Amino acid sequence: MPVVIVENDTSQWEDQTGAVYHFPKRYQNWLAQGTDVIYYKGRIQDKAFASARLSNAPHYFAKARIGKVYPDKGSTKGDLFALIEGFTPFEQPVAAKVDGEYLETIPTNRLKNYWRDGVRPISAADYDAILHHAKFGAVANEQPSEANTESDPLIFESANEGSQQSYFGTRYERRKDLRTKAIAIHGLECKACGFNFEDAYGEHAKGFIHIHHVVPISDFGGEKAVNPETDLVPLCANCHAVVHRKREMTLSIEDLQAMLRGRWVNTI
Repeated sequence: MPVVIVENDTSQWEDQTGAVYHFPKRYQNWLAQGTDVIYYKGRIQDKAFASARLSNAPHYFAKARIGKVYPDKGSTKGDLFALIEGFTPFEQPVAAKVDGEYLETIPTNRLKNYWRDGVRPISAADYDAILHHAKFGAVANEQPSEANTESDPLIFESANEGSQQSYFGTRYERRKDLRTKAIAIHGLECKACGFNFEDAYGEHAKGFIHIHHVVPISDFGGEKAVNPETDLVPLCANCHAVVHRKREMTLSIEDLQAMLRGRWVNTI
């Protein structure tokens, strides 16, 4: 059964549009892997967000599907993260109501509180009706782009990555959404030493961590499908720098952990 997922302009949930959907466990059965979803925004509450929306009125703005679902390791309530796949934005908003009729069928026993739910199961007919009014743009998750390195110059991100471009030498394209997915899966603690930036520095450092490719992008030899669960690892700045300290020898996480325990032996 397809579902509508609500994205608010401001929220306690750590959603990243087109990459990760963060939700309470009561929605778990509706957000199983492979579920088709449509993104929805309600009426604007703060005009400061107007430029980031397709419309100030309630509207649908993208389709996608649910990928793997992981527990939120920082939650004591059983919250979860769903990875988003195939995110495809609409070129124009699809209004919640067309010709005076809602595109979603509202059960008679939910007339007063239907729109409060963050996740709403809909029929296949309603799903098709919404998409019938949609015009599609590019599939966002398939568009590689440069990583934002303003605050983290050693971030390594990567799905299909590694396309070479001429840029005073060679640089490698990186997928922004995979950093978000890796953090949702692995958390924000360094996998080698356990360091957490927010614990050490407070709110200013919340969400900060380096994302390390187990196999460096420079070794890809072209585009490569990267799994954020197995191919990406969060590391603190110190551990990440040590992993890549010698160009000819990228350390494994196991090597790094052994070094920290004082038992690593360099055999090269």
